Amino acid sequence: MDRQQISLLAHADHPVASPLDDDSVRRLLDHGLRPGAERVLDLGCGGGEWLLRALAAQPALKGEGVDVSEDALARAREAAIKRGVHERLTLHRHDAADFDSPHAFDLVISSGATHAFGGLLPTLAAARTHLAPGGRVLIGDGFWERTPSPEAVEMLGDLMDLATTVERVVDAGWTPVHGHVSTRQELDAYEWSWTGSLAGWALDHRDDPDGSQALAAATAHRSGWLRVYRDCWGFVSLVLRRTAD
Repeated sequence: MDRQQISLLAHADHPVASPLDDDSVRRLLDHGLRPGAERVLDLGCGGGEWLLRALAAQPALKGEGVDVSEDALARAREAAIKRGVHERLTLHRHDAADFDSPHAFDLVISSGATHAFGGLLPTLAAARTHLAPGGRVLIGDGFWERTPSPEAVEMLGDLMDLATTVERVVDAGWTPVHGHVSTRQELDAYEWSWTGSLAGWALDHRDDPDGSQALAAATAHRSGWLRVYRDCWGFVSLVLRRTAD
């Protein structure tokens, strides 16, 4: 069982693969999608939940999603058909970091996927190449709420505090026009869902060769969250415009 399969199972009950509740997602999309927006792109779309919600909110909108996981894209296709938005959705199995499109987009989304680009600023640099004039980027990434332990840094990477994170974004030529810092409730709900969905699948498939691996992954993730990074890791979502268009 590879990382993509584990992630797909873990997000079964939390298809927005970030620590955000439904109201937060709606508000972020409201601020990201200008009236009259025509196209939205999600780089690292996973199961496509951001795109599906955007398409449902604006009936004239067209969406494109990019991900390397065929299983995740298949889930996105199935969900799009069920919600009646499949005719306005195009999905690409491709590395998001070097994806190219003939279209420019009014909104580019990348939430919880900066690892695919090598960090927050490289993700924004990639998003910039896809933006239409006046377009916006909706990006979500982690930060340190408190000084992390060396073990937390090894587990989650060399993040910055919130103020430094936003300052680096601004220095890279972006202006925040909206933002949301995930609450403790959102963070905990996400982690309980992640570990619970994966563990639940493992217990329902005890005879499956992957069952024991899935349960071990859920146990290890839960321990790391509770013992290593729960009290120091946060998540920020930003809606950005280019400072100089």
